[in-house]
Amino acid sequence: MDALRGLRQDLIHDAFAYRPLPRIRVDGPRIRRLPEGIREYASWTPHGMVAAAGLLSMAIGVSSAEGSGTSLLFGLLALLPVLLTLVRPLGAFWFSMAATAVVGVFADMWDDWPWLPSSFAAHLTVLTVVALRTRPRIAAWMWFLTAVYGIFAETLFGSGHYGTNTLPLLFVSALALLAITVLHTRRAAKQEVTAQQSETAHERSKRTLLEERTTIARELHDVVAHHMSVVAIQAEAAPYRVENPPEELEKAFATIRENAVAALTELRRVLGVVRAEDYEAPDAPSPPSRTSTPSWRTCGRRA
Repeated sequence: MDALRGLRQDLIHDAFAYRPLPRIRVDGPRIRRLPEGIREYASWTPHGMVAAAGLLSMAIGVSSAEGSGTSLLFGLLALLPVLLTLVRPLGAFWFSMAATAVVGVFADMWDDWPWLPSSFAAHLTVLTVVALRTRPRIAAWMWFLTAVYGIFAETLFGSGHYGTNTLPLLFVSALALLAITVLHTRRAAKQEVTAQQSETAHERSKRTLLEERTTIARELHDVVAHHMSVVAIQAEAAPYRVENPPEELEKAFATIRENAVAALTELRRVLGVVRAEDYEAPDAPSPPSRTSTPSWRTCGRRA
């Protein structure tokens, strides 16, 4: 059931959806090396190669049926599925399978069955192009269905023919699909490495920015805390530098000291996460405590 569900999801669901083959980027590493005048044309190289393969399949079909009234039909049925890979890749596979059956019905050749020369070339091209444009699992499904059709046609209708060619088609297509799978794997690995490098560079940049912010915050903490401590100390000692200071002056200095101590405490609370490891350092500035007040009073009286 899982296999049938996977087949339906990969090859049947939206099989004829419009998926045009994109052009090569003009600013890509390969196109950029070309002269500017031909870059625009060079970006259509994949489309030209597919069209050339389709025309070659058509020529094989016309020449193999030369002298019969079906030569044009064989040529068109070889050309159309190849061209369809440019816009509807999965639909091109089903079209190629159907075209192979139609050509087999109308052909009067007895040496190649069930893949006439034009069908052989066209279907091999379709398998290759669709595999390049889709996932490896879809390529495996296409190869499997091709094998089922070929074995079925040989078993039921191949007795009157001189030779069958499903095995050569399966062998050649397996080599092509294997090479494409390796290409997909290498491309995916390269993209993953590039993504990891980009993520690492982003994390490194972010870490550098955080370190710079941490350094600035620590320096800011040191400078501001030092000055606020000096303000608090001077406000504590100022009343004792004046003999018999007015009560209003003492209250003003006390208010200044309290505000300085409160500001210093708030500063440490805000920057506590950054400077947490430095709180207990002996050189860290700290607000004057009540236990240190007598010494400052003594200094004030001496002054």
